Amino acid sequence: MTKLHVKEMSCNHCVSRIDKVLTDAGIAHTIELENKTVTIEDSNSVAKAIEEMDDIGFTAEE
Repeated sequence: MTKLHVKEMSCNHCVSRIDKVLTDAGIAHTIELENKTVTIEDSNSVAKAIEEMDDIGFTAEE
């Protein structure tokens, strides 16, 4: 598991957008809006998850 910090994630709409893009990409994840984090279950999917979030305007950092 890898926890990514997504500082731009500020509301449930952001959560929905991130959830959709990661789900569509087949990436298992959990999102915590309160902590502004996205946990990627498979460490092999981290780079793809960061890329997918970047494509929709979110910067994810380890």
